Amino acid sequence: MSAQALGGFIWSIADQMRGVYKPAQYGTAMLPFVILRRMECVLDEHRDEITDLIATQKNETVLAAMLRKKCGLHFWNTKPYTLAKLKGDPENLRENLRDYAAGFSANVRDIFEKFEFSKTLTRLDEHDRLLLITEAFAKTDLHPSKVSNADMGEIFEHLIFKFSTASNETAGEHFTPRDAVHLLVDLLLAPDSDLLTTAGAVRSIYDPTAGTGGMLSVTENTILAMNPHASVTLAGQELNPESYAICKADMISKGHDVDSIKLGDTLAKDQHDGTTFDYCVSNPPYGGDWKASEPVVRKEYNDGGGRFDAGLPRISDGQMLFLQHLVAKMRPATSGTANSGGRAGIVLNGSPLFTGGAGSGESEIRRHLIENDLVDAIVALPTNMFYNTGIATYIWILDNHKPIERRGKIQLIDATARWAKLRKNLGSKNREITEAHRAAIVTLYDDFAETEESKILEPADFGYWEITVEQPLRLRFEVTPATEEAAMATKPVAKLDESDQATIRTALTSVEGKSWTNRDEFVEALRLALKAAGAPLGAPLVKALWQAIGDRDESADACTDSKGNVEPDTDLRDTELVPFRDSIEAYFEREVTPHVPDAWIDETKTKVGYEIPFTRSFYKYVPPRPLEEIDAELDQLAAEIIELLQAVES
Repeated sequence: MSAQALGGFIWSIADQMRGVYKPAQYGTAMLPFVILRRMECVLDEHRDEITDLIATQKNETVLAAMLRKKCGLHFWNTKPYTLAKLKGDPENLRENLRDYAAGFSANVRDIFEKFEFSKTLTRLDEHDRLLLITEAFAKTDLHPSKVSNADMGEIFEHLIFKFSTASNETAGEHFTPRDAVHLLVDLLLAPDSDLLTTAGAVRSIYDPTAGTGGMLSVTENTILAMNPHASVTLAGQELNPESYAICKADMISKGHDVDSIKLGDTLAKDQHDGTTFDYCVSNPPYGGDWKASEPVVRKEYNDGGGRFDAGLPRISDGQMLFLQHLVAKMRPATSGTANSGGRAGIVLNGSPLFTGGAGSGESEIRRHLIENDLVDAIVALPTNMFYNTGIATYIWILDNHKPIERRGKIQLIDATARWAKLRKNLGSKNREITEAHRAAIVTLYDDFAETEESKILEPADFGYWEITVEQPLRLRFEVTPATEEAAMATKPVAKLDESDQATIRTALTSVEGKSWTNRDEFVEALRLALKAAGAPLGAPLVKALWQAIGDRDESADACTDSKGNVEPDTDLRDTELVPFRDSIEAYFEREVTPHVPDAWIDETKTKVGYEIPFTRSFYKYVPPRPLEEIDAELDQLAAEIIELLQAVES
């Protein structure tokens, strides 16, 4: 039976769960049985050896090492059960299955715990389905001699896909569409095709948001399709317990070391700390906050020397933390060594391209990536590509050891038009990237040339200065009933006793009817009036009074401080963004001075910013239609409307 047919047969067993579970819940109940049967079949030919070793070796660490060396196994079971034996005792089937699952070594036992297998057994037993399902799986031959690791992986992925897409609203949460993953992997591996096909190729792959393990599997399968003899190791970490269990089970189905799949929050604790990889892949949550990880992440940032040295994004979106994490997990480049270094591919929404102004955490992260030549390419995907969102998404390809021709450059690829319509919608997903589209996109990447869909840019195309433009503070002073009341309402005046307030009012009244366009002259006149009235003369009080009375007037003299420096008007303060391709001086003379001749730049406030203007890079000007054409169309429409009305009347 082919892998596809066997997968279909196993899927048909899920019909026994109809009425007990909703279709969206089939995976939780079925997948533990699939992996239990597969592990049983893998252990089958080694049962006697395992029994002997268990009897003589009580140290599990030593036992694990001996089983790896002698049998090539990464797990074991201490119980004498098989599904075939257990179905012979229907009365005790539920308890015996629990005991059977608990007999596995600790490194795989948690799969059943995360699936809450014990609850599943109870529910199936209470609905008289447990024996039927156990019998069905006992008849399913998943022995390695009949179903290879590659075929088992294909079966498992087929089942994961079927279970995931059974519920449109949750599919995208744990399952990245395969067409998007295949494109990411093809772009990731594109420069290494020669290396990967050589004898003795060894490659490591890592996913910090492993989900059900799909991106790891596709990357491995793609490498093995290029070189069946390549040695590929997989590692990952996943936060969701059920997804973690599925991923770990998928690794078992393919014969991988399951110890390299970890459960937990990658941002809070990197459980592969100190290890780097040839290829890193990830599809982190879009717009998911990182509040739960905040204390650890901030400490790592403040201490320095960690994953997040470039900066911290806003708390509401952790995508750029995963971007930095991947940089830290890429195998370091070795100077003068060919084929060294690591590459990474990550799927993100549009936010990391432009969110955050100059000096913000997001901008500083982009600055770090671009100035250190870590961004190789960014590909815009079609919308409506994912199961639970129709928003625009982008594949970022990172590389810490680019080929010479790509160094100091970043390629932007617009693949938004490369799609075909699905015959049936899967949640928000109604488009797919076909193999032909994928090949065309990878060709655009390989060609590394300027076209309508490909732009080759340099760091200077993404950087800018944010300059602060100041204008002089110009005030006119005139005491009127309105400004007098405003002055009396200021805090320094309001907190005085009534007699002092009366003297201040007397002083203000004495200068009514006069106007000043020079602040120093008005302050001097105000002090004299206060002194004559016997009012307080403190500097905070005088400042509060002139601020309340002063009114902006472009014809007034510029206000200066005690050193003669012109004071800026904070209400007129503005910022300008100057591209690196321009110069601050030339931009200012061209864009600011003609409109505001007395403006200046406060150089102490100048910041450097980076953004990736993807849409602007591919913008095409479309001139408006000629008025004659629009008029002709309106005349035609009017004629059609009149004709229709006449037809109705007749």
